Amino acid sequence: MNGTTSRDVGLFGPDSVTWRVHVEPVLWVAGFRALLLQSLHPRVMRGTFQNSALFDPRKAWPRFQRTIEFVEVRTFGSTAEVEAAAARVRRLHAALRGYDPDTNSTFRLDEPAGLLFVHCAEIDSYAEIARRAGIVDDAGVERYLAESVRAARVIGLADAPGSRTEMRAYFQRVRPQLRLTDEARRATENLLAPKGSAPQAVKMAVPAVALAALATLPRWARRMYGLPGLPSTDVSMTVTLRILQTVIALLPDAPAPPAVERARGLMRQPREPGECVLPSVRSASQGS
Repeated sequence: MNGTTSRDVGLFGPDSVTWRVHVEPVLWVAGFRALLLQSLHPRVMRGTFQNSALFDPRKAWPRFQRTIEFVEVRTFGSTAEVEAAAARVRRLHAALRGYDPDTNSTFRLDEPAGLLFVHCAEIDSYAEIARRAGIVDDAGVERYLAESVRAARVIGLADAPGSRTEMRAYFQRVRPQLRLTDEARRATENLLAPKGSAPQAVKMAVPAVALAALATLPRWARRMYGLPGLPSTDVSMTVTLRILQTVIALLPDAPAPPAVERARGLMRQPREPGECVLPSVRSASQGS
């Protein structure tokens, strides 16, 4: 293709909606929203509780940082970096087991149903916060969800919702399985009052971000957490996110990890008419 650069931009690239969304600091609210939504799946929550350092105050912050780093690599890394990170995660999940007291049985942490719920909770959260903050419009959300299928394949899923209609239908199907377990209550308490080795600034900021994330959950999810599912909460949080995003846009870019800084630079780089930077057409999950 004439004018197309051959630089490796991994799964997405500077012309993607995914990069446009994930360089924005307001996405921290989306990350916490994803954790809160994922916690409502009993099997997913129990598997996490039984195997993750997130519940050990001495290890929770380093474990949380590793999760953030994986999302950064998956989003902004080269094909080789994505393949290596994805292979590590798939090997780890394949080796872990959880116990479900509801069925008195053990299960694999990489069972497709659990992986799909974690993926959908994450992607829905990023898309919803980006839309409500004004980063993307409805058409941008559709593009983001279509692109997110590449991220699903990285963790070993054959397919995932690729549109708002498909995402709504998925959550409608899975909602009867969801509830607030004792493990989820403990996870929420840890989010609202972080302990351990996290920097003091993080400990001060996290409760406010987590409370904002709670307020952005779907109404049915807020009710599961014992909160009112009022439409007025949705309106007020959308206004809050818009104001926050407007303020952020007026400020200089905050320091970011190298992968994010590289992405910002590529997105700003002028290109000739008709030139684009193509993501890899090779799925990372095919490279391991």
